[in-house]
Amino acid sequence: MAMPISTNRHAPAAVSAPAGYFRWTICALLFLAATINYVDRQVIGLLKPTLQGQFGWSEIDYADIVFSFQLAYAIGFVFAGRFIDRVGTKLGFALALLVWSLAAIAHAEAPVYGPSVAAALGIFGLHYGASVAGFMAARFALGIGESANFPASIKTVAEWFPRRERALATGIFNAGTNVGALLTPLIVPWIAYRYGWYWAFVATGGLGLLWLALWIPIFGHPSTHPRVSAAELAYIRSDPADPPVQIPWLSLIAHRQTWAVALAKFGTDPIWWLYLFWIPDFLHRRYGIDLQSMAAPLVVIYLIADVGSVGGGWLSSTLLKRGWSTNAARKTAMLTCALAVTPMVFAAGARAEWTAVLLVGIAAAAHQGWSANVYTLASDMFPRQAVGSVIGFAGMSGAVGGMLIAKVTGYILQATGSYVPVFFIAASAYLVTLAVVHLLVPRLEPVRLEGASR
Repeated sequence: MAMPISTNRHAPAAVSAPAGYFRWTICALLFLAATINYVDRQVIGLLKPTLQGQFGWSEIDYADIVFSFQLAYAIGFVFAGRFIDRVGTKLGFALALLVWSLAAIAHAEAPVYGPSVAAALGIFGLHYGASVAGFMAARFALGIGESANFPASIKTVAEWFPRRERALATGIFNAGTNVGALLTPLIVPWIAYRYGWYWAFVATGGLGLLWLALWIPIFGHPSTHPRVSAAELAYIRSDPADPPVQIPWLSLIAHRQTWAVALAKFGTDPIWWLYLFWIPDFLHRRYGIDLQSMAAPLVVIYLIADVGSVGGGWLSSTLLKRGWSTNAARKTAMLTCALAVTPMVFAAGARAEWTAVLLVGIAAAAHQGWSANVYTLASDMFPRQAVGSVIGFAGMSGAVGGMLIAKVTGYILQATGSYVPVFFIAASAYLVTLAVVHLLVPRLEPVRLEGASR
């Protein structure tokens, strides 16, 4: 039974159970945004063989298109959180969705405005074909808009949920990324075959505009929202207020713990981008799987990946419950994931397509388990006021790594036509990265920042 609460809606009160559940409606909106985010970014990977055939792109051309998204995503990570803080969650998230939805739709018209973009880039000595330049511009705008999704969602969770429910709420909305990865191969091939690739971009980009039609009338601050009862508001505000501490960037960058988390993302996030943007091409190139038949193998890969999302966190948590140290539990889970990725090196030469799908799926699952533990490293070593900044810096580092893998993959495929070297890089990246992390933080020592509390 809930404890008595103040009749003042603006005063926090200690309660043992919530009265009202409207905050979960907000969480559902975040889940939908994450789903749309992954649908929009993944479309081009599915359509790569189609677009490459129509426009005559080289592998390096496609790599440059992917690179432009990663570049914008890295830039956006630096500014997105500050932008959301300045303009507010409702307006900031709405503007981000509007930008990335219009950018997703703009892919359809890339050949039309491409000559103008190519001419503008030529002024700076960058020479691209018209279609390549047009798609690069659309991908860049998409990356800028999508970079705000995670910072805005995390801020929304902080505003709408007490600390005891934030991990659950974050896990729920983040599950939308896997749902998006599953839905894309189910809906995009059908649209492309029935109406053409043009409408695949228009239809998926339009999903964000539909989301805005829900977000704008539904979302508000919990303290003034008419659907939030006084009891639910008291529950949301039941945690002690965090002290208003400003932690300068330079004070974080000076610590090796920051670089451990950042390099863990830099070394392995690119492999996830590899799955999103190149696995459909690999399946088409190696096994002749066309767009219409692509759904089944990709759905299997991301279903297996879902298991890893839960399994990686479960493993380290279980080891901690059995009395292992945080250092041993986290790194054992990360080592297990790193070893599970290594068989992917055989996927490029697998004779049967489903053998390759299984190997890639296991590697994708291992990445998700690895990623869950990398995020947790930040909270293991940093006070809570600094975790968001550390993750933001690490996310930017991962995006920069994604820029590099785009270039490397393009040049390798252009030169060799084979995914064997690419998959060798993917298979070894996690073990190399774990060794670097261990050298930087052999015992996961907590950082003590002046003025911050854990």
